[in-house]
Amino acid sequence: MRGGLWRRAVVYSGVLALFAALPGPAAAQPAAPAPALTPPVGITADELPTWQTNGIVWALAEAGGTVFVGGTFSTVRPPGAAAGTQEEPVANFVALDAASGEPVADCDLRFTAGSVAAAVRSLAVSPDGATLYVGGTFGSVNGVGASNVAAFDTTTCERRAFPVAVPATVRALAATDQRVYLGGDFNTVAGQPRQRFAAVTTSGALEGWVADADEPGRAIEVTPDGRHVILGGDFFRLNGRDSHALAVVDAVTGANTRDYPLPFIEQRSVVKGLTTDDSGFYTANEGTGGGAFDGRIALELATFDQRWRDTCLGATQDVTVHQGVLYSGHHAHDCSSMGSFPDGPRFHLFAQSVDDPTLLGWFPDTNDGLGEAIGPRVVITAEELPQDDRDFIWVGGGFTTVNGTPQWGLTRFASGPDTGAPDRPEVSAHSLAAGEATVTWRSSLDLDDSLLTYRVYRDNGTAPIHTVQGSSLPWQRPQLSYTDTGLTPGQSHSYRVTASDAAGNTSVQSLPATVTAAAGTQPYADAVLADDPVLYWRHDETGGFYASDVSGNDNGGVHRGNPSRGVTPAAVPYPGARGIGYTGGITTYTYSDTAFDSPARFSVETWFRTESTQGGRIIGFSRNIWRTSTTYDKHVYMRDSGQLVFGTQGSGRQFVTSPRSYNDGRWHHLAATQGTNGLRLYVDGQLVASNANVTSNQTYRGYWRTGADNLSGWNNRPSSDGFQGQLDETTVYHHTLSAARITAHHNAASAPVDTVTALQPTADTYVNQGAPSATHGGSTSLAVRGSSGYETYLRYELPQAPPGTVLKAAALRVRTTGQEYAGSEDSHTVSPVTGSWSEAGTSWNTRPTLGSTVLGTIAAGTVPNGHYSTTLTTSAVRPSLGGTLDLAVTSTGTDNLWFWSREVAATDNRPQLHLTFGAP
Repeated sequence: MRGGLWRRAVVYSGVLALFAALPGPAAAQPAAPAPALTPPVGITADELPTWQTNGIVWALAEAGGTVFVGGTFSTVRPPGAAAGTQEEPVANFVALDAASGEPVADCDLRFTAGSVAAAVRSLAVSPDGATLYVGGTFGSVNGVGASNVAAFDTTTCERRAFPVAVPATVRALAATDQRVYLGGDFNTVAGQPRQRFAAVTTSGALEGWVADADEPGRAIEVTPDGRHVILGGDFFRLNGRDSHALAVVDAVTGANTRDYPLPFIEQRSVVKGLTTDDSGFYTANEGTGGGAFDGRIALELATFDQRWRDTCLGATQDVTVHQGVLYSGHHAHDCSSMGSFPDGPRFHLFAQSVDDPTLLGWFPDTNDGLGEAIGPRVVITAEELPQDDRDFIWVGGGFTTVNGTPQWGLTRFASGPDTGAPDRPEVSAHSLAAGEATVTWRSSLDLDDSLLTYRVYRDNGTAPIHTVQGSSLPWQRPQLSYTDTGLTPGQSHSYRVTASDAAGNTSVQSLPATVTAAAGTQPYADAVLADDPVLYWRHDETGGFYASDVSGNDNGGVHRGNPSRGVTPAAVPYPGARGIGYTGGITTYTYSDTAFDSPARFSVETWFRTESTQGGRIIGFSRNIWRTSTTYDKHVYMRDSGQLVFGTQGSGRQFVTSPRSYNDGRWHHLAATQGTNGLRLYVDGQLVASNANVTSNQTYRGYWRTGADNLSGWNNRPSSDGFQGQLDETTVYHHTLSAARITAHHNAASAPVDTVTALQPTADTYVNQGAPSATHGGSTSLAVRGSSGYETYLRYELPQAPPGTVLKAAALRVRTTGQEYAGSEDSHTVSPVTGSWSEAGTSWNTRPTLGSTVLGTIAAGTVPNGHYSTTLTTSAVRPSLGGTLDLAVTSTGTDNLWFWSREVAATDNRPQLHLTFGAP
C-alpha cells in the first residue's frame, strides 16, 4: 500500500458526512421505493456524494461492491472539494466503494507509461467476480512491466499472471470463464497477427480466435448464452466482409455470424459502447459531421435484427441496462427526428425502455467538461451489492458539474430514496366570464418524475380546492389550468399552486396570482375567443418565464432573453391589462411550449407598437425554440422603413408588403392570414396587402414565436432579426379569419369593458340591544343577530357611472372575523337605511329607521375568516350613484354573525361594495 490516500480514508469520512450520511461498506440500507419514481424508471436523478478525479474517466467495472475506475487522471479528492484542494495522488486508477463513493483500502494500482501519456481505457471483470482485467495505454503497473493489458485479484488487487503483450492501445475488454476478448488499435498480439480484435485464455495464452477488422475496435460484449461475441468500433470490414461499426461473431472461432453492412450504421458513425440483457443487445453510436447517426440501437438476441433505434444527435458514448430501462451517456442536442426536442442545449444522460425508444422522465445532467467536450464517457450498473440493498448507476467521463454542482469525472445515482422536489410552478390567473376565475400554470420539472401532482390553493386556504396530475419533460412543460366557479363578481382572490412527485417531495408554493372575478364580459377577448384560437397570449404577466394561454387549449409560451413584462399602457384596455417588450436582439423572444404540425391554413394576430428603424420579426412559425432557426416561414416582420412584410415559403419565398410604415410609436392591430384566398395582410382592421395566388407554405413540425428569429434570405431583410418594441394580445388560429371578423376584432378593442369599482365604507358601526346606550363606532368588528339584537350600518360614497357606461351589478362583500363564533347558521338581510345615523353617536336607543325593501341576503353557513357576498338589487342602488348609500345588515335569527369593520388595517378585510359598470 503506497501513498497517503488509503491511510487517510478515515479522516475524509468525516468530511463526507457533511454531504450525506451514507453507510460504510459493512452497513446495509433499506431498498429504495422504486414506485416513487415514474415507471419504468427505477433510478433517481439525485446525485450522491462521490470522490472526484482531476481528469477523464474512460472505464468503470464493479465486483463485490467495489467500483474500479480507470482513465486519464493523476489525483482524486472528496466530493465537494474544489479542484486543487484535498487531492491525493493516483495514476489513472482508483477503487471506490460502490455504495458510499469513498476509496477502498488496499487497492493502490498505478498505471504509467514512461514518457508517453498513460491511460486506462477499458475494464472487465470475470464472470465469477474474482479477476479484474485492465486495458489501455501503459507500460507498467506499480513499476512492474505491462504491455497495455494486465489482470488483478478483485479482492486484494494483487497482480495475476497474465503474460499478454499488446503493442497498441486496448480500448475494449470482455471476459468469460474460458477467455478474454480484446479490442483496440493493435495489429498484433503476443507477436502474432491480430487486427484490432483478439482473444486470449484466462492465463494469457493467445487463442486461434480471429476477427480481424480494418479500423479500431472500441466495444466488446459477450452474449448471455456465451455463444457469440458482439463487436463494435470504427471498422468497415470484418474478416474481409462488409460490416460497418457492428458485427456478431462466433465466440470460439471469431467467424462472422451476422454482418451489418452500410447503411445500417451511417458511414460517418462508429459504435463506442455495447451492453446486453436477457433478450437484446444495445449500441452506443457516435457520428462525425452534421446529420451523422449519434443515437442508440436495440437489437434482438434471438435474431440479431433491429428492435428499434433512436436518431437523436449528440455522440452516445455508452449504455447500460437496469430493470428493463436503457440508460445512456452522451451530449444529445437534437432529438427532433424522434418527435422530441429541437436543436439546442445538450442533455447528457437519458433513460429509455428496452422495448421503446421514447425518452423517459429521467434527466440528471452533467456538462461537456474536459477534453473533447463529450461529457459522460462510461455508464455501468451496480446491483446486488453485499453492503447495500440499493442499485446504482455509476457514470464516468470528462464532466466537471453534475446537476449544476461542481463534480469532476465521476458521479452515481441510486434506486432511492428520491429526495429531489419539483421546480416551483409559475402561475397566472384571469377572469373572462362572470363569477369565474381560471388559474393557469406552467407544469414543473422534476428530473426523475415526469408525472407530477398539482394542488391549487385559494386565498390563504390550507386545503387544496383542486388536484390534478400532469406530465412534463425539460423541453415540454405543458400548461395546466383550473377554473374556479361560483365566485362573486368583483371579488378578488389569490391562487397558489404546488407540485409533488410520487415520493411526496413537494415544491415551494408558487407566488400568488391574484385576479378579480369578472362581473361581465370583455368585448375584445370575447371576439377573439369566439373564433376558436389555437393559442391566445394576453401578456399580462409581470415577471417570470411563462406566457399564459387563455384560449382554453393550454398552449402556454416561454420567454427567453428576458423581455420586459408588465408593459403599460396595454393595447387593449381592461383591468390589469399589460403588454410585453422586446429588445431587438435575436435572443429575446417568446415561443410556444407546444410543437405543431405546419398548418395549411392559418391566421396570426397581435398588437404592436414601435419607433424602431431597425425592423425585426414580429411573429412567425419556426423549427427551433432554443436557437436561431434554420427552417422558418409563416411570419410577419418589419422592414427598417417600418413597412410590414407577410410571407410564407411554399414554391419559393412568397410575400406581400404594406404600402405605408407603422413605426410611429402608436399601437396597431395586425392580422395576417393564408387560405384558399392566398396571403392577406391587415392593419387596424383594414386589408393593406394581398396575393391570391400564394396558397401553400413550408411543411415541418415547429413552434409559434414572437419577438425574434431568423430572416436570412427574405426580401428587404431588416437590420435586426429581432423586433424592438411592444406586443400585446397575441393570437394564432389554424384556420383563416375572414375580413369581417378581423375588423370586428379591431373594433371590439375600443368597446367599453365591464369594470368593477370596490368601495370602502366611509362610516360603519353596530348597535347592541343588550347594551342599549353603548356606541361601537370605533370597533374593529361588526355584529348582526335577531335576538338578542345586533344591527350593523354601513355608509358608502358612490361615484357616477363612467361616461358611456351604466351600473350593471352591485354586491356587498364582508369577511368574518377569526373567532370561532364569527360564523352564523342564520341568513342575514341587507336593506336600505332611511333614517339618520352617525358612526360615533348611534346606539340601540338611537338606531335609524330602515326601509322595507330587501336588497340582498347573506346566506347562512358562514365560517370564520371567510369572504361572503350578496348581490344587491341594481335598480335600488342606481339612484344613489353620485351620492351616499346607507345599508343595514339585520337578522331575525338567534345565531350571531361577526365580520370586520373599516377600522381594521387590511383593506381586503373591510366590508366592500362592488359596483360593476359596463356598456348599456
